[in-house]
Amino acid sequence: MKLFLKFDFTRTCTQVIEDAFTNLGMEFRHLSFGEIELLDQVSREQLSAIDTKLGAYGIEIIENQKVILVQKLKDAIIDMVFNEDTTVNVKSSVYLSEKLGHSYGYLSNLFSEVTYTSIENFIILQKIEYTKSLIAKTEMTLTEIAFKLNYSSVAHLSTQFKNTTGITPTAFQRIIAKRRKMANNPI
Repeated sequence: MKLFLKFDFTRTCTQVIEDAFTNLGMEFRHLSFGEIELLDQVSREQLSAIDTKLGAYGIEIIENQKVILVQKLKDAIIDMVFNEDTTVNVKSSVYLSEKLGHSYGYLSNLFSEVTYTSIENFIILQKIEYTKSLIAKTEMTLTEIAFKLNYSSVAHLSTQFKNTTGITPTAFQRIIAKRRKMANNPI
């Protein structure tokens, strides 16, 4: 039997972090996504235990300020793209500058320096991942998906999808439909 799961990335990460700190008996509070404040003094051994516990889930403690800002930038982009409640209708450069309190030029240069790719490319990758998720998990049309992700047209979405994945969104839809059919009608 196959199960298809849909999960809230933010809620899942938050729960993993809460469980880890609770199991270690540490008092903390969430400041924002990916940022917490420890309410007690922490020894090197405790910090190592935190690092080990979170590392098991692919979560790591960041200490370099540039890397911290780039991670906040990635989190803001993911929130902007995957936000279910509202569609962000401002330019991404304006949104990111306002959200992080730095000029877009500075953020763009820093992002490229740390990740060796551009903010624009990262946004496209996130949009395509979200498009794949929407195709696989919803009955939305490509027109609805293009509108939701602020594409100027379905053709623009399709071009970026094909450039990123190597196939068109329509071909991806057919693959998903075939997999669903096979899962529902096992031989």
